Amino acid sequence: MSRPNDLITMLQDVWSSLDSLLVTLDESQWKTKTELPGWTVQDTLSHLVSSEKGLHGEPGTSHRASDLSNVKNPIGEFNEHEVDARRSLPGSVVYAEWKEIQSKRRHTFATADDSYFTREMMTPTGPGTFADFMHIRVMDAWVHEQDIRRALNKPGNQGGAPATHSLSRFVRSLPMVVGKRAKAADGSIVTLRIVGAVEALFHVATEGGRAKLVDAAVNPQCTITMESDAYFALCCGRQFWKPGDQRVSIDGDSELAARILTSFNVMI
Repeated sequence: MSRPNDLITMLQDVWSSLDSLLVTLDESQWKTKTELPGWTVQDTLSHLVSSEKGLHGEPGTSHRASDLSNVKNPIGEFNEHEVDARRSLPGSVVYAEWKEIQSKRRHTFATADDSYFTREMMTPTGPGTFADFMHIRVMDAWVHEQDIRRALNKPGNQGGAPATHSLSRFVRSLPMVVGKRAKAADGSIVTLRIVGAVEALFHVATEGGRAKLVDAAVNPQCTITMESDAYFALCCGRQFWKPGDQRVSIDGDSELAARILTSFNVMI
């Protein structure tokens, strides 16, 4: 891939959708807690700001957060320093910083040649190109938009290309969830049906001690049907499944389904 036009469009569409919400917020809304431990709506935007500034080549903060109790890895520590550096600011100031870096990034995307996107770099999933990293940026931005919208009870942009793209990222982990985590028996077939704003159907088969996505399923051991919003929240570790969740229905082996549903979190 040279110039990832589809990814650029999706990322900028997420930014525009997010802006349509953020421009309306008052200070109490900026300080609303999200499902991310320790993070408010403002903190979540601060993370997006620092990510795009870093990708634009701007230096990070020298500030060091004193509370790292929610940090789980070096990436999380870096993020927390950037977020904490902006916590004492009004939300409107962070939003102005967001609009400024967003304008710079849009200009770069509009004017950069192919070499900008094919340059090698380290991504959160290993070595790759910036075009590879764009796949993750679209998912990350869309997920955080949904974090903010759930916190404020302002749903929006739940379907469409960015959501479908994000689903394609998360479903890569489905064989690991079914086989390694849920320990589905050899010869098992599991079907996952996603409904709602995003609709999809996936089948995972276990054979020879390994699980893999397959095109079709006959007599699956269990079929899990769930709303797309619930699937994303579980995959990102924002929410955790409990029996009786009305957004989820199970046919077949309920014990296997329960092990799968409690193992969905794959977000770093």
